[in-house]
This record gives sequence, C-alpha cells and structure tokens, in this order.
Amino acid sequence: MEQKFKGKSVLVTAAAQGIGRAIALGFADAGAKVLATDINEAVLKEIDGKNGIRTLKLNVLDDAAVKAAIAAEGPFDILINSAGVVHNGSIMEMKDEDLEFAFDLNVKSMVRTIRAVLPGMLEKGEGAIVNVASVASSIKGVPNRFAYGVTKAAVIGLTKAVAADYVGKNIRVNAICPGTVESPSLQDRMRAQGDYDTARAAFVARQPIGRLGTPEEIADLALHLAGATYTTGQAIAIDGGWTI
Repeated sequence: MEQKFKGKSVLVTAAAQGIGRAIALGFADAGAKVLATDINEAVLKEIDGKNGIRTLKLNVLDDAAVKAAIAAEGPFDILINSAGVVHNGSIMEMKDEDLEFAFDLNVKSMVRTIRAVLPGMLEKGEGAIVNVASVASSIKGVPNRFAYGVTKAAVIGLTKAVAADYVGKNIRVNAICPGTVESPSLQDRMRAQGDYDTARAAFVARQPIGRLGTPEEIADLALHLAGATYTTGQAIAIDGGWTI
C-alpha cells in the first residue's frame, strides 16, 4: 500500500476487533504511527507490533485516563473514534440505564478524546478527526434501536458542531455511517436472538447489495476521510444501498 500517512500519528479507539481493528491496521499499512487502544487488552495485543502498531489499554469512559494517555502519547495528527455499543429495543422497552450508558460510550467518549487531542492539533495547525456513527441515526430510523439511533444521531451532530468551530483552524471532522458490518459484536447479537441463521438472513436481506459490509471496507473510508483535505462536517453513509 502507498505510504500516504508516513510520519502521521494516529489514535484509534476500540481497536481490538471489528471496525476499529481494521482501521488501525489500515493506517499502519499506509505508513502511519498508530496507537491502538481498547479496554480488551488481551485481544488488542494480537495487533501489537504489526507494521509498528503500539497498543494501550484505555477506558474511554474515564476522562482522567483519556487525558493522561493523550498527554503522554500525543500529539496526534489523526483521531479515529470507533468505540460504541448497540442496545436493542424500542423507547418503551429501553431501560434508562441503557440510554445513559449509550450516551456515555457512543457520544461522551468522543467528547473526551476530541477535547484531549484538539490542543495538540491546534498547535500543529492541522488535524483530522473521524467519528464512527451509523445510518441508524438521523439518517434512517431502524426498528428496535432506540438508544442506538438517538446516540448515533448525536454523533452526527457532534461531528458537525466541532467541524464548524474549527474549520478555520484546519481541523477537519467527519463521520462514517456504516450499515450492517461483519464484526464480533454483530455475531454476538445474532447468536443472542436464539436462531443464528434466521437472524443473519434478516440482516443480509435488508442490504440491497446482497451482503454485509466488511470492516476493511469501512477502514478504506476512514483513511480516505483522514486524507480528504477539502472535506469536513460530513456524515458519509457506507451501507450497501440500505439508505437509497
């Protein structure tokens, strides 16, 4: 792969598996200096050292830990916020604590990391932030995803707000909005429904392209947005045609 990001420092959250892992590996392949973080230290270590990737256990729910890690390891040229959680259920089925946790992990974790990396980016005079949102958000209402849809819609709003505040400072902020993507968390959710094959068929059926996405396809978009120097404040759907 072309060393497009040679010399650039990249922080990736939730990098142990799925989309975050693919993004970390993608940036490393493109020559970047990658710090891959996650709370799942055992799985995260599987990518430690690959093309120079360094790993760090980091709980993005802990503001002090986020600040300390970025102060010690930064500054960063690129931040990828991919931590998140999916809760099932409608507004009537949702527990208040589920919504609170979804806001904490899906939204506030991004606030924490962005606030911590911005000073370094501003000092450098440039920076790129990519937030992983979802088409299940303000883009599309999805049944039984109330807490998820609300909080991922907030990620899009957060993205646009930060982009607007710092566009004149050469800081670009964009959001990726995936459809249904193969990942360990998706596998767990399909198994939890009791009939894996039926659940999988239903997920595939809602993708007009006829298959699920791959983490590597999402990573390709993350790398593009990180290097797209005239693009900011955008929420880009990558969903196999689900929102056509």
